[in-house]
Amino acid sequence: MAAPKKGRGPAGGQSRPGRALAIILIAMVALTGGMFWSGHTTPRLGIDLAGGTSITLKAKAEPGQESAVNETNMNTAVGIIERRVNGLGVSEAEVQTQGAENIIVNIPRGTNEKQAREQVGTTAQLYFRPVLAVAPAAPQTAPSATPSGKPSGSPKPTASASSGATAGEKSPTPKATASTQGRALTEALKAPSPTPTASSSGKPKATGTPQATPKPDPATAALEQKFTALNCLDPKARAAAGQGVKSSEPTVACGKNAVGQWEKYLLGPAEVDGRDVDNAKAGLDQRTGQWIVDMEFTDAGSKKFQSITSKLSQQTEPQNQFAIVLDGEVVSAPRVQTTLSASAQISGSFNQQSAQDLGNILSYGALPLAFQTQSVDTVTAALGGDQLQAGLLAGAIGLALVIIYLVAYYRGLSLIAILSLGVSALLTYVLMALLGPAIGFALNLPAVCGAIVAIGITADSFIVYFERIRDELREGRTLRPAVERAWPRARRTILVSDFVSFLAAAVLFIVTVGKVQGFAFTLGLTTLLDIVVVFLFTKPVMTLLARTKFFGNGHKWSGLDPKRLGAKPPLRRTRRTHAPVDAKEA
Repeated sequence: MAAPKKGRGPAGGQSRPGRALAIILIAMVALTGGMFWSGHTTPRLGIDLAGGTSITLKAKAEPGQESAVNETNMNTAVGIIERRVNGLGVSEAEVQTQGAENIIVNIPRGTNEKQAREQVGTTAQLYFRPVLAVAPAAPQTAPSATPSGKPSGSPKPTASASSGATAGEKSPTPKATASTQGRALTEALKAPSPTPTASSSGKPKATGTPQATPKPDPATAALEQKFTALNCLDPKARAAAGQGVKSSEPTVACGKNAVGQWEKYLLGPAEVDGRDVDNAKAGLDQRTGQWIVDMEFTDAGSKKFQSITSKLSQQTEPQNQFAIVLDGEVVSAPRVQTTLSASAQISGSFNQQSAQDLGNILSYGALPLAFQTQSVDTVTAALGGDQLQAGLLAGAIGLALVIIYLVAYYRGLSLIAILSLGVSALLTYVLMALLGPAIGFALNLPAVCGAIVAIGITADSFIVYFERIRDELREGRTLRPAVERAWPRARRTILVSDFVSFLAAAVLFIVTVGKVQGFAFTLGLTTLLDIVVVFLFTKPVMTLLARTKFFGNGHKWSGLDPKRLGAKPPLRRTRRTHAPVDAKEA
């Protein structure tokens, strides 16, 4: 007879509970330490719990393009505004349409709330326009001699190739007068020929011979007068500048220079719009240590940008500048030193904040529609706080009922379930606190509901495992082998149940928007944590407690009493008996 092999446990195999408990303990300590080290010890709250700002925007099409206000363009605008706000690091911002013409933007209270409000209100299309003339902000009452010198501002930002070409020495920018404005506008409307043209007699005109300035047409004269009278120190005048002007027409605009002083600009027709920008981001120039903005264009945009920069690089200042115009305001006007194409670099008197703002505007500034701010309302957290208290009260009542049921039905086993619920709650809280600064997760009321629903999912996993153990005890096995034999069957059921729950949460997260995504995200997160807790805590603790006298001997208060469960007598193998054989018969 072969001797039994040593070291083989009962069916199902003995696990190593100490290793699993050490893993989850290390994870808990590391996550908790990371939470305190990061300084974010509480989860971020959504607008319904923390309060914030709600902005209503109404779409308006350009003259003659009323059909542009359609569902497709509205959805495109929602996506761009949402990316623009999220690009500032604002968490849980909600952008959604309301009716056929309105967009609602909800911005939770936070460090970037004011900055987000400013950029959300800046919702017009983004254009790159050549600069024809620059003048001080105040209107000029009378033409003056054309002096040579800088305007009231400081040196302009410079656009250079992304390979790192440095800006040359900044030349003075001449002030625009009534005469220079007219000439610049006339030249913009009628592009000069690069080669000499023939006269009426058929002889070529002498190169360099001064030509008479053509008399401007009424539209040119009106625009020149508008530029001369424009007062960029007046907020109403700044807002009205350029209104109703098509992108294919020259216009006037206001903008701040590097020292924060207002200037007015005479701008040519738009050569490139914001939809031609593929990406833009702020960064530090490794050679100079200054903040810059790197731009990348689409294939179509790079061709347009190459064409306009080729022309501008051959002009004198300020005609070698292109203005980045957003909502009728010049946000930057860099000079062009060389022909650029697929990528460019804007350098100048930037700090980190101004460079990041410009990069964000360039990346998410192109909207298919213009929008007018209808209302800006401050949302208080009072209503959300009351609802949160009611939700937490409901969650506490539900948790208390679950614990009462576990204690009444499972008795001693309820201790394992309560400890597992506590571990799951701790991990959920720490992860929510860490995910706030990491991915912008914010806790709102639906997310709280998702966490409450997760209590039932976690309790269901315990019940499945406990009932499998009880089934093994009813078959007449002792507790230690019953714990190990019940685990494979319970594990399979738990994984299938949690997979279905996680799949539902994932689908809900993908197909929904806004607050419902918070519910789906929390439900999916707690479902994954349920698997972690059951595998690394509940099962190992059950294995250890099965070795104790209280649970191992089936105490009546342990919840594993064989008599109470109606267990069968232990299965024993009986040996076959043979009648004695007479020696003679043998």
